[in-house]
Amino acid sequence: MVDTTRGDWASLLTGFNDTFFMALMFFLSGLFVWSGLKNKGGAGFLGGRVLRLGLPFVVAAAIVAPLAYYPTYLQMPGHGGFGGFVHQWLALGVWPAGPAWFIWVLAVFDCIAALFYAMRANWAETLGRFLAGPQGRPARFFALLSIASAVVYVPLELTWNGLAWTAFGPFTFQTARILHYLVYFLAGVGIGAWGFERGPLMPQGKLARRWLLWVIASVAAFLVVSTVAIAFMTAHLQSRNWEIATDVLFAASCAASSFAFLALFLRFARSRSSVFGSLSKNSYGIYLVHYAFVSWLQLAMLGTSLPSGIKFTVVTCGAVAGSWILISALRRVPGVARVV
Repeated sequence: MVDTTRGDWASLLTGFNDTFFMALMFFLSGLFVWSGLKNKGGAGFLGGRVLRLGLPFVVAAAIVAPLAYYPTYLQMPGHGGFGGFVHQWLALGVWPAGPAWFIWVLAVFDCIAALFYAMRANWAETLGRFLAGPQGRPARFFALLSIASAVVYVPLELTWNGLAWTAFGPFTFQTARILHYLVYFLAGVGIGAWGFERGPLMPQGKLARRWLLWVIASVAAFLVVSTVAIAFMTAHLQSRNWEIATDVLFAASCAASSFAFLALFLRFARSRSSVFGSLSKNSYGIYLVHYAFVSWLQLAMLGTSLPSGIKFTVVTCGAVAGSWILISALRRVPGVARVV
């Protein structure tokens, strides 16, 4: 959706979000994989993943994604209505799944974790011990994660553009970042296997206590990588060495921002209110359907002359509220709560 009312702050927010958000999502998803493998075994764990990831992906790709992309089609001059949209959609050659791409990639990563478990039952505990170190120091973990993600990200980014996507059917992924995301996922599995009570995510540990330092570090790292990236893209520093430096800084900024948000939630997310409890229970479903609410609300805002900040607030709050209400209602249907 393209709105002529735009704000530079929105581009800055989007750029900041792009540096770390999906990597952190994969890390968080990995934290609880080990308990599932240990309790259910490889086959039982993967069976549960088919239900929790496979089925929602099919629904999101088949129903939610077309519903979310239809408002974009309606902006085209002389569009042919829903029939024309279906014709154009089927002519694409691929089937865009929107944000649901995260779901199928996560399912593949879960299969990799299960395969490692079949080959060596304690692999994640060994990895977690190495990442956490003897005292669970977050600085050590930060350094190791930054280095590992840079090692796998830089060669792929030099081969493909960092924003390039690969698509086959409904299965899409960010080409240069796929191994970067795998590193974060496996790191999450390792930290989860090692245990929250003795790793870098200890509730009262150094990461939580030094939350302000990590927030400052994340902002500083993002400003540095943004400055270097802009200079590189505007040809002021156009060379392979500067491209590599930008990629390394991206990996460090991603880790710093991820640690900052982990620190903030470890330090402050202690509310037991029913509102946050409901949000937690419905968050997965909200992720699956929010894209459609965002697209239609953006379409509704196109014809208004409201400032960009007001439009952003309306779309964001409306999408969260609408998705939340829908999923809360759907989870009352027998069986749905087992999936989402």
